[in-house]
Amino acid sequence: MKIDSVVSMILGGGRGTRLDPLTRKRSKPAVPIGGKYRLVDIPISNCLHSGVRQIYVLTQFNSASLNRHIKNTYHFDLFSRGFVDILAAEQTPSSTHWYQGTADAVRQTYHHLENTDCEYILILSGDQLYQMDFREMLDKHLENNSDITIATIPVNADDATGFGILKSNKNGAIESFIEKPEKEVLSEWKSEVGKDLKKAGKEYMASMGIYIFNRETMFSLLEQHAEATDFGKEIIPKAIEQNLTVTSYNYTGYWTDIGTIKSFFDANLELTDELPNFDLYDERKNIFTRPRLLPASKLSGTTLEKTIVSEGCIIEASRIEHTLVGIRSRIGKGTTIRNSIIMGNDFYPSFEELANGADKPPVGIGRRCYIEQAIIDKNCRIGNDVRITGGSHLQDGDFGQYCVVDGIVIVPKGSVINDGTVI
Repeated sequence: MKIDSVVSMILGGGRGTRLDPLTRKRSKPAVPIGGKYRLVDIPISNCLHSGVRQIYVLTQFNSASLNRHIKNTYHFDLFSRGFVDILAAEQTPSSTHWYQGTADAVRQTYHHLENTDCEYILILSGDQLYQMDFREMLDKHLENNSDITIATIPVNADDATGFGILKSNKNGAIESFIEKPEKEVLSEWKSEVGKDLKKAGKEYMASMGIYIFNRETMFSLLEQHAEATDFGKEIIPKAIEQNLTVTSYNYTGYWTDIGTIKSFFDANLELTDELPNFDLYDERKNIFTRPRLLPASKLSGTTLEKTIVSEGCIIEASRIEHTLVGIRSRIGKGTTIRNSIIMGNDFYPSFEELANGADKPPVGIGRRCYIEQAIIDKNCRIGNDVRITGGSHLQDGDFGQYCVVDGIVIVPKGSVINDGTVI
């Protein structure tokens, strides 16, 4: 099968500053999502469901927890060629600097592919939420006899300025491409779309940052344009200029970019909808992650509304509404939580700590708290009678034990919020 000839390279991104403070102590692909998963589980799961078994994850910042997660999660039998390997930025005779962009990251690491039996290279991002069968994209790539295939999705004018926008002919061949166009020139980049898309204002075809390259095409482009550091800004336009066959694969399913705190917050809370666009309960497309073997969650006296509760939780809260509760969460009596993400914990507080008290609150959320429009990162210690109310009335900024981004209060990993604190 041709899918056996595909190697996937998942780009972990840079410092992830737009997801700060969630990326202060972890790389972007290691950020928790959906209560029990990590962002990197999404593209890896898509690969595995598509039959892609040779997977590299490229990263360079705060990669220890990502390494640990991948080592504990993805195992193949001894007779399989499959692997999921981390390729961290490293000094080599040909390069002494960190990754300068998406293309530079692949250029610095493609010597690892020299001994890999592959004909096609699938480039993915580590910060997107979607469910895609890459076999269909590869079939389109082969049908069009393409050198490069770009997965595309229709977007509106407001979103178009944040993406690479392209125009293709009736055969799907891309004739022009522009990275993050200014609003003044957008009108020149409209594509012919169906009536429903036109009515919704989605008249621009955007690159999803998902590419299939013929192996030799990629190596040739990266060597010819040694100064080019980014696929969207430089490599793709140069490939079109050189009259290579660059085609569009129009994706019609759900897809969202998890590049900012707001998009991360919205994507997580959308999972609590009755019929979410991203279906965690489809067994044909389930998301793989580390099997932690935690006990079932225990709830007492709690009213739940549009809430996902992960395994291993101990909850005595009064009410939890439109909220995602992560693994090993402990939430005390009389507490109310609305429109929030509780990421959970890596460990439980000891019985002695809960019974005898200490100089700081135990890990988890205490009694009689009120939390709304917030992200509580892992291993936080929230005391009793704490009130956290996010919203547009708050000024964005870093305030030490918490941050505010777009009105969302974020309590960074491992922070302590003492009894009676009001935010």
